[in-house]
Amino acid sequence: MAESHGDAKGTTAHTEAHERAFPPFQKDTFASQLVSLAIAFVALYLIVSRIALPRVGSVIDERQSRIDGDLADAQKLRDQSDAALKAYESELASARSRAQAIGAETREKLNAASEAERKSLEEKLSLKLAEAEKTIASTREAAMSNVRGIAADAASAIVQRLAGVQPDARSVNSAVDASLKG
Repeated sequence: MAESHGDAKGTTAHTEAHERAFPPFQKDTFASQLVSLAIAFVALYLIVSRIALPRVGSVIDERQSRIDGDLADAQKLRDQSDAALKAYESELASARSRAQAIGAETREKLNAASEAERKSLEEKLSLKLAEAEKTIASTREAAMSNVRGIAADAASAIVQRLAGVQPDARSVNSAVDASLKG
């Protein structure tokens, strides 16, 4: 009977457990549970609003200020690089114009030097040409004076051969002079 008595106890406890409802759904404890929930919610709200949210807000503000500072630094560096680029481009344009001016000046100097050298060569050549013409004229005169003598000798030799008589020098010279003039 002891067993049956033990079984009865186990069955009774089991039945009581089934008869009792889940604590949140018990009508007897519902009001106190609502009060506990309200207290827990208010406590959690106070903890979050007084401690957690200010820390999160300060982290967000710090991040935003760091981002703004970095953006300002980036803009400043960009402005500096733009200014450096403009200075470089103006220096480059200035250097190009100086190079062109130096090139033009050098070209003008070389042209003037070559022109002066050309004129000097032309003068030298004209002097040599004048000397050559004088030499030619004197050589021609010498040759012409020799031609007159050779022509007189040849005419005299031809007359002697053809006529067999030696002509006189005066008639041969007058005949040669007449043929050279004409």
